[in-house]
Amino acid sequence: MGAATNGSPLKFLIYGRTGWIGGLLGGLCAERGIPFAYGAGRLENRAQLEADIDAAAPTHVFNAAGVTGRPNVDWCETHRAETVRANVVGTLTLADVCRGRGLLLINYATGCIFEYDAAHPLGTGIGFKEEDTPNFVGSFYSKTKAMVEELLKNYENVCTLRVRMPISSDLSNPRNFITKITRYEKVVNIPNSMTILDELLPISIEMAKRNLTGIWNFTNPGVVSHNEILEMYREYIDPSFTWKNFNLEEQAKVIVAPRSNNELDQTKLKNEFPELLSIKESLIKYVFEPNRKTSKA
Repeated sequence: MGAATNGSPLKFLIYGRTGWIGGLLGGLCAERGIPFAYGAGRLENRAQLEADIDAAAPTHVFNAAGVTGRPNVDWCETHRAETVRANVVGTLTLADVCRGRGLLLINYATGCIFEYDAAHPLGTGIGFKEEDTPNFVGSFYSKTKAMVEELLKNYENVCTLRVRMPISSDLSNPRNFITKITRYEKVVNIPNSMTILDELLPISIEMAKRNLTGIWNFTNPGVVSHNEILEMYREYIDPSFTWKNFNLEEQAKVIVAPRSNNELDQTKLKNEFPELLSIKESLIKYVFEPNRKTSKA
C-alpha cells in the first residue's frame, strides 16, 4: 500500500485519465507505489461520481479534468454551455460529493485569471496573491475558472492549485507550453509565471498527504519570457532554431480571445516547500538538461 496519512494508507481517485496532467499524475502514483484509480464518471453526474468513490474507497480525490479547448481556449468562446458544464457544474458537483464523503479534493485550476495592472506592473516582481480577486475576463475559459474558484472558497475540503502555462520534460507533447511556442509562426515576448510539472506535480501529492486546503499559486517562483525560453531551447536542443516576435496588437488579429499575462506571488507555496526552484532553475534542471542535444558553448 501507499504511504500513510494520519495513520491510514493512501489511495487516490483521479479524474482526467485522458488528460495530460491526469496521465502524469497516475504515472507518479505508480512509480511511488501509491494505489490509485481513475474515475469513470462524468463530473456533472453526481450518481456516477458517488459510484466511483464507492468502488475506489479513496483517501483523496484529484481533479485534473475539465475543458481547456482544442486546439486552444478559443474553442470555449463558441462552446460556452459545454465549457460551463465541465468547468463549473462538474467541478462544483465533484467538490460537493467529496465534501459529503469527508474527502479532500485537490483541484488543478488555473492562474490565467489575472492580468498585469497598475498595482501589479510587469517587471516589478509584485505578483498576485492567493487572496486577490481575479481581474482578467478576456476569455470565456478564464471567466468560468474565476467563477468556480470563487464558489469553491465555500468548500473547506478543497485545495485549489493555480497552474499556469504548464511545461514538462516531454517536448513532444502538444500541450506543453514550450512545444506550443516552438511551433508558432510568431510569439509575443512577455514575462509570465509558469508551472514546471516535473517539479510541481510531486509537490501536489505531498500537499494531499499534508491535507492542505485553500487556494495556492501553483507556479515556480519568478517569471520567464517567451524569448528566454526559446533562447534556452536554441542553446540546449536546436542551435539552428529561430523565431519571430509580434506584439499584443498583432497577436489579437490571429486569436479570438485575449490571453492572460501575469506574475503570481509564490510566498505561500515557497514557505510550505522551501526547496521549490525558481522558474529558470527548474526549466534547466527538469526540462532542458534532460533533453540536451547540443553542447554548451
